[in-house]
Amino acid sequence: MVGETFFGDFDLASAAIWLFWIFFAGLIYYLQTENMREGYPLRDDDDGVPANESLFPLPREKTFILRDGKGTLTVPSRAYEDSKMRDGLALAQSSAATGSPWIPTGDPMVDGVGPAAWAPRRDTPELDAHGHVKIKPMAGLPDFKVSAGRDPRGLAVVGGDGEVVGRVTDMWVDVPEALVRFLTVDLNPEGTGKTRLIPINMAKIGSDRVVVKSLHAANWDNVPTTKSMDQVTLLEEDKIMAYYAGGTMYAKGTA
Repeated sequence: MVGETFFGDFDLASAAIWLFWIFFAGLIYYLQTENMREGYPLRDDDDGVPANESLFPLPREKTFILRDGKGTLTVPSRAYEDSKMRDGLALAQSSAATGSPWIPTGDPMVDGVGPAAWAPRRDTPELDAHGHVKIKPMAGLPDFKVSAGRDPRGLAVVGGDGEVVGRVTDMWVDVPEALVRFLTVDLNPEGTGKTRLIPINMAKIGSDRVVVKSLHAANWDNVPTTKSMDQVTLLEEDKIMAYYAGGTMYAKGTA
């Protein structure tokens, strides 16, 4: 028989299980190293690469061609391994002990540190599957209307200190998702166009007002602005969200 003459005393079951374990170990190694393309190399308190970064080595650099002609992206990027990424940040270490908190030395909401930190995303708007800008003001979308809930346009905007800071003039919609992402607030009582964006998840819409608890009256002028009146970039989104998020901790102290 084939099993007797070709394999002899070879244990096929044992070979199969060992091949499975070898494959499984290789799969774990591959997935773990591929997972290290983002967020690596890690940085320690001295802005260097920690000695115990990982049991696994960093994968080789791989270059991805981005859609819509946005160039290429190489990850993990070793270009900044020897640079001081923390240079210029308004932070000071609270003590020499490793892992000690870093304390803001200026206005953390403006400096973008701590809870107000933002990531250096691409300074281009997010696009949908057809290459169109996703987030647009509702004033330029005649086919959109509010079909459920309260329409906040025209309502006063109140900060966490109870002060009225402006009035909602428009909503920004994620067009493919049909989802409101931002509100436009005009900070000038005469409505002369001194506008800022409010992330919808940081606003509580009531019957007669929109309340934003994370900012006080003195914080609104410094809300990051957009370069364009009809689109917001990924970088601008991150800065705006970070500013409001940072206000939950810092606004009272800076007001």
